Amino acid sequence: MIYMRRPCKMGNLRFIISRVIIEMQGILLTMRIILITATTILLCCASTITAQAQEEHVIDEVVAVVGKTIVLESDVQNQYISLRMQGGVRGSASEVRCQILEDILYQKLMVTQAEYDSIEVNEAQVQSELDRRIGMFINQFGSQEKMEDYYDKTLTEIKLELHDIIEEQLVAQQMQGNIVMNLDVTPSEIKNYYRKLPVDSIPSIKTEYKIAQIVKNPPVSVEERIQVKEKLLEMRKRILNGESFSTLAILYSEDPGSAKKGGELGFYGRGQLYPQFEAVAYKLKDGEVSGVVETEAGYHIIQMIERKGDYINVRHILLVPKVSPMDLLKARNELDSIANLINSDSITFDEAVTMFSEGDNKNNGGFLMNPYTGSITFEAEQLDPQVSFTIEKMVVGEVSSPVPMKTEEQKDAYRLLKLVEKTLPHRANLKDDYSRIQEWALQQKQMEVINDWINEKAQEIYIRIIPSYRDCQFHNTWISGN
Repeated sequence: MIYMRRPCKMGNLRFIISRVIIEMQGILLTMRIILITATTILLCCASTITAQAQEEHVIDEVVAVVGKTIVLESDVQNQYISLRMQGGVRGSASEVRCQILEDILYQKLMVTQAEYDSIEVNEAQVQSELDRRIGMFINQFGSQEKMEDYYDKTLTEIKLELHDIIEEQLVAQQMQGNIVMNLDVTPSEIKNYYRKLPVDSIPSIKTEYKIAQIVKNPPVSVEERIQVKEKLLEMRKRILNGESFSTLAILYSEDPGSAKKGGELGFYGRGQLYPQFEAVAYKLKDGEVSGVVETEAGYHIIQMIERKGDYINVRHILLVPKVSPMDLLKARNELDSIANLINSDSITFDEAVTMFSEGDNKNNGGFLMNPYTGSITFEAEQLDPQVSFTIEKMVVGEVSSPVPMKTEEQKDAYRLLKLVEKTLPHRANLKDDYSRIQEWALQQKQMEVINDWINEKAQEIYIRIIPSYRDCQFHNTWISGN
């Protein structure tokens, strides 16, 4: 639906910046195994962080220089505190600080080389990412005004502080992409990678499933759509006559995320909501209630709570038109007939998908797509409970009876499920897990190429690290003799 969960509240603005840095480094450094711990922790719930920062306050100083850019002790310290408050510190304080500094050196080196190579990101990219981040922060506080009050800065000032940081991160990301862009692995490299893995380091693969479906998505009748619109128009009339929008949203809205909050969505920027919803919402004045708006989710009425620049906070009531019991029964019977054709070998499942399925995945053989991985393979805990319950009793190749389902728009439908493949728990091997091992081998090769690139460029570009950090056991060679 439209509702998005709000993350926890954070501490001061320096930690917002730290969070931005950590988030982008998590993208940039996925292939640098030694630095994973230091780059994937997000900040959260930090009313105590400010006190912690004061407790560990140090006099700021330049701890490293890469080309024309400097790294401050506070840059390292803020990220260290963030990790510690999240329980992300593994090893001694000095070891973790060394890892953090290497993260920062890596990004600065990427940006410096990108400048030499004339790699740039356009302002539209920066603004888009900046708006996304600001929207996230506003949602954490509940309003733009609360965020501004908390940090004693205007939205414009906060954007100015974050702009160059985000631009640098996007440039570094693009630079890394250029380095590994054309890399591939040959079959012999994949086999050699696998053979070199210590036996006790070969990952264990859980039970996995590949499942295909044939969907019958009965249409909602015109009469039902008219009735839903009339219900919303009646609610709108009651609101205009003085009833509480929030109360009616709690009682009637079918958006499970926002109904309990009186329909309030929190702050969103342009491009983050359904286009039809935004087109109406951005035109509303404070307190104004819209007419009926149709989106993929259903029908809405919207009330403007507050607008700050390009961000709006609205409440809405959503009603979803229902498919009639008769139309659902018809869809079920149609699927029964299709299953009989498949089971009698009159038609293959693949042919039936092409001919009869009304699902979005009709063009990929009907395979369910794993939203967590983007693949067609699922572990048991990643499956929808209804799907898991059904296939648990099936053998590979079997086609189920019609199973009720909800579409992405939460409309009732039916489907047939086919258990295409099931793998039992095992250690990864080339026969059953070739594509997975191919991906691991490519990541390893990319990591090696990036490390070689770092070691080469670190000798060409001016880098200085202060003596107190020179005892660090860095993964890469950052300065000659270090």
